[in-house]
Amino acid sequence: MRLPLELPKLSIGRLSPERLASSPRARLARAPEGRRAAIVGGGLAGMATATVLAERGVRVTVIEREPFLGGRVAGWRDRLSDGEPFDMERGFHAFFRQYYNLRALLRRVDPRLERLRALEDYPILGPGGSVESFSNLPALPPFNLIGLVRRTSSLRLMDLRHIDVRSGLAMLAFDMERTYAAFDHRTAREYLDSLRFPPHARRMLFDVFSHSFFNPEEEMSAAELLMMFHFYFMGNPEGLIFDVLDESFASALWLPLRRYLEERSVRFQLGQSVTAVTPCVDGRFRIRVEGGEAIEADAVVLATPVPALQRIVTDSPELLDKEWRAKVMALALTSPFAVWRLWMDRPTAPGRHPFVGTTGMGVIDNISLYHLFEGESRRWAARTGGSVVELHAYGLPQDADEAQVRRELLGALHQLYPELAGARVLEERFLLRQDCPAFAPGSFRERPTVETPSPRVALAGDFVRLPIPTALMERAATSGFMAANHLLAGWGAQGEEIWSVPRRGLLAGLPLPGV
Repeated sequence: MRLPLELPKLSIGRLSPERLASSPRARLARAPEGRRAAIVGGGLAGMATATVLAERGVRVTVIEREPFLGGRVAGWRDRLSDGEPFDMERGFHAFFRQYYNLRALLRRVDPRLERLRALEDYPILGPGGSVESFSNLPALPPFNLIGLVRRTSSLRLMDLRHIDVRSGLAMLAFDMERTYAAFDHRTAREYLDSLRFPPHARRMLFDVFSHSFFNPEEEMSAAELLMMFHFYFMGNPEGLIFDVLDESFASALWLPLRRYLEERSVRFQLGQSVTAVTPCVDGRFRIRVEGGEAIEADAVVLATPVPALQRIVTDSPELLDKEWRAKVMALALTSPFAVWRLWMDRPTAPGRHPFVGTTGMGVIDNISLYHLFEGESRRWAARTGGSVVELHAYGLPQDADEAQVRRELLGALHQLYPELAGARVLEERFLLRQDCPAFAPGSFRERPTVETPSPRVALAGDFVRLPIPTALMERAATSGFMAANHLLAGWGAQGEEIWSVPRRGLLAGLPLPGV
């Protein structure tokens, strides 16, 4: 079977960022005087919403149940056993170059993005010393794919004869409407099985990628996986290398962004939980806060994790209609994940990469060497001669045993980085969480959108259904911008520009299986 390495009539010029109209009929540069908005949730989505609204003159109050900002990318102050303070987080996060809207948010406090540092590569490490690299590949699809296939050691020429080309072409033929119609009812595992890749090649080229979205393959929509392939690889004109913050999220993003917003009269109520949102007869909303005074606002954005959103909706029986409420209550969480940060008494070997993905090594999914990119950890390692290592495990069983997870993570670290096998752990922080959204087969059409039946109520978060391909931090930031635009459109005011990777793949006109 001939592989489609020579793709006809490709319009490479259209693989460039696309701008979405924010508020095409808006007349006003700012919202009318005196408008007030309450944003429930101070994570990426809520803070992106607050930024756009405050810049357009809306009086914003952000209510966050934690005593710190950031949600699932939060940073909070902690102390080592010797009393030294440090910023703890919920794990490593990558800033890919196609995170256009997240980067636009970061530019509010870092106009030239000087806090971002490029990583030269993020290798995939597998059993028996197998390695895949993403460095020095062409930036544009499909040449990045061709380059990867030509140089990979995971695929032999004879293996290519057995690959199902029609299933593989679905990655290049992405189209939001048609792809979800054809694949949303299937699981990601079924789709990956249909490719008929050899087991080792599948493990090295696909498993790490699919695990990165927290949803196990057997419980994740194949359409969602194909959208991720398009967003990160097949439709991404920016290349595959990503950036990282050179300091903690708290110091590089959340503290500066809070100051930026407070200068624009945004009020923060941290450490407070919203219990209900009640529509008032005058069209405003009354937001009940546990242990505090209620807040009245002209508009509300719900930017909380799924469980908190569902509690608020349950306790707000008059908020919007039954169909919308049913969509919210149908949302679900995916499997637990673990983050384990270790302060060790010896350095890693020279030449180690700051971040690697792992596959076929048990529960471990990636390893981050914080002392190689993050300032606070780098200074600690320089002073002590040690290293700061973070291990991640995604898609864990519901009944995951913490002790067993720790043993597997540490065993894999010692196998891959033998120089740390005899190292003493001086300090550690272990997080086991379950609060990431599930993207189950068949759930796309019923997933709520940013827009609600009311022009004065919006949702924001990485659980919402968006009309563009996006994921993870970028999905959260984009939904926040869109939530602000939804409110501003109701007030006749101009919203924020939304940018996207191309919304259709290079071969989007091809027939898809099942269509």
